[in-house]
Amino acid sequence: MSDLFGQERDFDEGEAVAVLTTEPLDRYLDYRAPFGGVDLGALVEVPLGPRRVLGAVWGPGQGGFDRAKLRSIIRVLDEPAIPAPMRDFLARAADYTITPLSQMLRLATRAPGLMHPPGDTKVLVAGTAAPDRMTPAREKVLALVEDYGGLPFQPGELANMAGVSGSVIKGLVAQGCLVEVFAPRDGPFPALDPGLPGAALNAEQAVAAEQLRAGVASGTYGTTLLKGVTGSGKTEVYLEAVAEALRLGQQALVLLPEIALSVEFMARVEKRFGARPAEWHSGVTMAERRRAWKAVARGQAQLVVGARSALFLPFRHLGVIVVDEEHDGSYKQEDGVHYHARDMAVLRASILGAQVVLASATPSLETWANAQAGKYARLDLAERFGVAEMPELSAIDMRTEPMQPNQWISPMLADAVAQRLADGEQALLFLNRRGFAPLTLCRACGHQIGCEYCDARMVEHRFLARLVCHQCGESKPIPAACPSCEVEGKLAPIGPGVERLAEEVEARFPAARIAVLSSDMAGSTRAMKARILEIAQGGADIIIGTQMVAKGHNFPLLTLVGVIDADLGLEGGDLRAAEKSFQLIRQVAGRAGRADKPGQALIQSHQPDHPLIKAIIAGDEEAFWAAEAASRARAGAPPYGRMAGIVLSGPDEGAVYALAREMAQAWAGRAKIDSQLFGPAAAPVARIRGRHRVRMLIKTPKGAPIQEALRRWTDGLRLPANIRLTIDIDPQSFY
Repeated sequence: MSDLFGQERDFDEGEAVAVLTTEPLDRYLDYRAPFGGVDLGALVEVPLGPRRVLGAVWGPGQGGFDRAKLRSIIRVLDEPAIPAPMRDFLARAADYTITPLSQMLRLATRAPGLMHPPGDTKVLVAGTAAPDRMTPAREKVLALVEDYGGLPFQPGELANMAGVSGSVIKGLVAQGCLVEVFAPRDGPFPALDPGLPGAALNAEQAVAAEQLRAGVASGTYGTTLLKGVTGSGKTEVYLEAVAEALRLGQQALVLLPEIALSVEFMARVEKRFGARPAEWHSGVTMAERRRAWKAVARGQAQLVVGARSALFLPFRHLGVIVVDEEHDGSYKQEDGVHYHARDMAVLRASILGAQVVLASATPSLETWANAQAGKYARLDLAERFGVAEMPELSAIDMRTEPMQPNQWISPMLADAVAQRLADGEQALLFLNRRGFAPLTLCRACGHQIGCEYCDARMVEHRFLARLVCHQCGESKPIPAACPSCEVEGKLAPIGPGVERLAEEVEARFPAARIAVLSSDMAGSTRAMKARILEIAQGGADIIIGTQMVAKGHNFPLLTLVGVIDADLGLEGGDLRAAEKSFQLIRQVAGRAGRADKPGQALIQSHQPDHPLIKAIIAGDEEAFWAAEAASRARAGAPPYGRMAGIVLSGPDEGAVYALAREMAQAWAGRAKIDSQLFGPAAAPVARIRGRHRVRMLIKTPKGAPIQEALRRWTDGLRLPANIRLTIDIDPQSFY
């Protein structure tokens, strides 16, 4: 079978082929191969009703239709076909997560304008003129262009991102504030040079780097846990594995939990390889995302640094995948396709015969257990790089500290902060609560202000002068009177958030320069990048932050970390509560003393004798993991058992509960495996966006075929139009 130019095709013109579309369908659709034939895996444009949609050729036609009535593929996209290993990966990922394969294909083809033909495109760049009259809409557009560092925007993209009409864009173009230029679509990325010298490695790092290079050179699958204390040089070590892949003509992928904020990481990569790699995350423009997707598909992007969804890019010759901070919860996708990027990285590498590096100072229990069992190799970096030493950790017993009302910084911690300021050093105060106060309460009637659409309290954000629901995003002005009893002047904020902590810091240290780092105060990605860089260069004395400050940022002048409330994660029904608290506090403590000055971490707790607090202070991580593993094993909980979370949601609470009870009663008869079903019960957050949520949890032994059981259970289930069913294999959260 060959085309007009003698090139062999998998399917001849007119032959029936099965096409998997990106539409929400549960089956393949048969079409006729177009003029010139088509290859297996080819990306195609096909008619579906009156529309034209994207699809991929997945095999020979399914049959059962009158061939004369088959519609033809409209055209084959000028992109490489999806190779067999990638199709296998998508199919197995869909099977594992119980996701329609069409949804997996959509995840893998999320490149804006993919169906547009190649050629020049009109884009907008910053001009030199100023507008004759500045309006709020114009200000938003120009600020956005500045935030993105002058990158080109498509006109529609710029309007959508700024939230303005097209006429605003046209007006700025007419005045020369924006300039229209024609640019080639999807230009090449600069070549990376793996032969450039890397960082000087100490003996421990050199041994680890050589083992990782050998793994990549072997051309076989393997997963390695690279466990190193904070500041031990894990990045420099795994970049040597990346360099080896590039030397062999392979592609490499590095996943980061907060790629959009990782200014320092991108600088390290550019220094190591002489050019910036392709990026894939929410902080790049749509044009850059399309460019990256196409370059990856053609094998022209040697290295991609990205967020979790970069794992689904169509790599041609992927040799190594690095999952940095592999323990981080953001690697779990909680909506749409429920997948964990760490686990999918291992799956993809096993199909390709590639290497995986899981890097962390505080690995997940799943990864630790796999290393203990010999499934993963393990490399340890026990010392900080250079002259830096691990910080000294100690607890502050809040039961004995003389605290004033509405103060959360103990005298002992305040004295330590004052000493750092006197020495010209930085201090970090960590509190994992956004906003000003987590609860607003009426002191007259006791009413707690909640969200109208969710069963959640609204959080006061004083900088915004609004109450915000952290579940659905609903916000409203802070009322003067209680919504329940209508008494004025009795609403009071209860408890601290980072904004309230900043207020206390300003009062205690009026001369200090204060920086608050919190996701809801970040503004644009580029503005946050600039702020982090400014802090690293000494632009703040006291940093106040939520968990985002624990994610790999390097502040050389930072010598003190104060954890304001270490008790936040000690209680609750989350089976991973202890693990998450251990990781988070150890990670944030590790921000201190990463340069030549010694660091200290002070942990405020009302339960300093709690086993978790004692484990954090002692730093005996292996003992902590062993104890946590033993506890999970006794309970048959992951990673020594399997779980699936099922959530039914709908506007009618009674209908949702009725369906949940019906499903629960049918489980044992349909599933036919050794298992326990818990529920149905109201989810911890029982209503989100006006939809009532009922949760069930299924637990099975480790080797049980839980996916097969779930398919048997839901096979033939017809959901009412307004009820949604979500299945989450290996759930990470239980909200």
